[in-house]
Amino acid sequence: MITFQKTGNLIIVAVIGEFTLADYLEFEDQVLYKAHFDGKANVLFDLRDMLDYTIDVAWEEIKFMREHGSEFNRIAVVTDDQWQTWSAWVSNLFINADVLVFSDYDKAEEWASDMVSN
Repeated sequence: MITFQKTGNLIIVAVIGEFTLADYLEFEDQVLYKAHFDGKANVLFDLRDMLDYTIDVAWEEIKFMREHGSEFNRIAVVTDDQWQTWSAWVSNLFINADVLVFSDYDKAEEWASDMVSN
């Protein structure tokens, strides 16, 4: 399951339980909508409650980031999981954005909310 919250220039995405392809496609729609109307997106991914993800999510993420990586300004990932941290850094290869991994949600939100653009 995935939830969205928009605050200023920031899209907050929380994944709860299993992260499915349908969830990721919904995320894509949110980012593309924001980019179309408001410019580059700042995103905070809260993955603390994510239990698993389907393999098609990983493949879709690579495809989406290669095609739309320029739609991002800052991406903060909140997790303590080493695999998710590694995945965030791999995604950084496909985009022209700042990506940082945090264990503290408040620090991640503060950094991702910054209006500084690349």
